[in-house]
Amino acid sequence: MKKVFVAGHRGMVGAAIVRQLSKRDDIELVTKTRQELDLTSQQAVSDFFATSNIDEVYLAAAKVGGIHANNTYPAEFIYENLMIEANIIHAAHSNDVQKLLFLGSSCIYPKLAEQPMQETALLTGTLEETNEPYAIAKIAGIKLCESYNRQYGRDYRSVMPTNLYGPHDNFHPENSHVIPALLRRFHEAAQNNAEEVVAWGTGTPMREFLHVDDMAAASIHVMELNNETYADNTQPMLSHINVGTGEDCTIRELVETVAKVTKFNGKITWDSTKPDGAPRKLMNVSRLHSLGWKHTYNLEAGLQDAFDWFIANQDNFRG
Repeated sequence: MKKVFVAGHRGMVGAAIVRQLSKRDDIELVTKTRQELDLTSQQAVSDFFATSNIDEVYLAAAKVGGIHANNTYPAEFIYENLMIEANIIHAAHSNDVQKLLFLGSSCIYPKLAEQPMQETALLTGTLEETNEPYAIAKIAGIKLCESYNRQYGRDYRSVMPTNLYGPHDNFHPENSHVIPALLRRFHEAAQNNAEEVVAWGTGTPMREFLHVDDMAAASIHVMELNNETYADNTQPMLSHINVGTGEDCTIRELVETVAKVTKFNGKITWDSTKPDGAPRKLMNVSRLHSLGWKHTYNLEAGLQDAFDWFIANQDNFRG
């Protein structure tokens, strides 16, 4: 039986990976809360690996946040993420853990990357200013994995997800991402019989969204690919794999689908004085498709699942 450590098991992606791996009878899951193991402490992480006999690692732990948090706390975002990944990857190697999967982010790509964004776009241009420290840390994680592979023959792989949503998302009214924020706003509008909801921008920008259960399934799929298949579809210094649907929708389509799922029947008004952001952000997932994996959730089914989870857990998001 394999002992598998999922770092960050209380986060949205880590929790989804745990849900799927816990159904297996060939895996012994190992998880640690922040109180039990400080991943930013090199000594604590080293001691943990030295005594735990771990076989595989899913590195889903990270300090994450929206634009405001990234802008306000850039030092914490680069420092904590660098420390977490460096400590875990090095300790895994030092204790002869051969297999590890590092979870990154689509923000690693240049601000003006050609759409859809291919893996080859990495390090070809300037990053988006608002989350550059976080992106730099995630790029370092990829390069840590590649460096231990090249020097020591490890099998450390990296996956870069598009925008994620689903169970265990953050539905806080001020600092949540676009899908949980919309689901909550439209639900409250429906509950209050509001006549209209005002949405920001023109609704024309296009975005890609992936249900977190699909992300977890893709992560496990990539982790468990045989070495030959993985090597045939990647390069030693360009080894990361985009994870997404390869399909996008307009923000208008997203908002209208959210209204349908939350049963809001009022009017949707667009405030075009508010910023739209980048016109398009889409991942090229041809590498992932060539490795034999494709997403299962369409947008409406995924939003319904996320909304059902929110309704069942909304007492945790008061205020």
